[in-house]
Amino acid sequence: MKEQAEIKWIRNIRLFGSKKDADFLIRSYYDEIYRYVSRQLSGDADTYDLTQEIFISMLRSIKTYQKEQASFRTWLYHIATNKIIDYRRKKVPQTIALEETVVTDEKDFIQQIGQSELLYQIEVYVSCFPLNVQQVYRLHVYGEFTFEQISLSLHIPEGTVKSYYYRLQKKIRKEFYDEYRDVIGG
Repeated sequence: MKEQAEIKWIRNIRLFGSKKDADFLIRSYYDEIYRYVSRQLSGDADTYDLTQEIFISMLRSIKTYQKEQASFRTWLYHIATNKIIDYRRKKVPQTIALEETVVTDEKDFIQQIGQSELLYQIEVYVSCFPLNVQQVYRLHVYGEFTFEQISLSLHIPEGTVKSYYYRLQKKIRKEFYDEYRDVIGG
């Protein structure tokens, strides 16, 4: 049912520039995409702005959407993933504002810094892999898609999805284990 409504909204946006249908389409995915972005930016203040950019980009390129190639949801997540990757490439590492952090226990504080730095470095590391591997990783970790959902969304066998994900996980552990043993818990 939702897919039929989406097709109608997309058609009306394309043909008539319908703001009402654009609003329906955005509202039906806004919270989901916002959570997807928020999980990857770890509460970054730019989450709202980046989510807005994703929907602006979606509206600007909606004429290129082809339902035969992917569901609208998959297409939108593809746009979101690319925007997040672009954002990460442009963003200069930010220093942690120590004065904003409440220090209750020095060990907890050091672990929090370690976790923040680890997450940032993992994101940079993941961004170096081919787009299809990044998509699998991001959709599973941040989008909370199952392997089956990713397989259907990206039109690749579920075994390939699992292979991409578990190989990348193994590489991440190998790459970061020694430096972040205390944070990872080893």
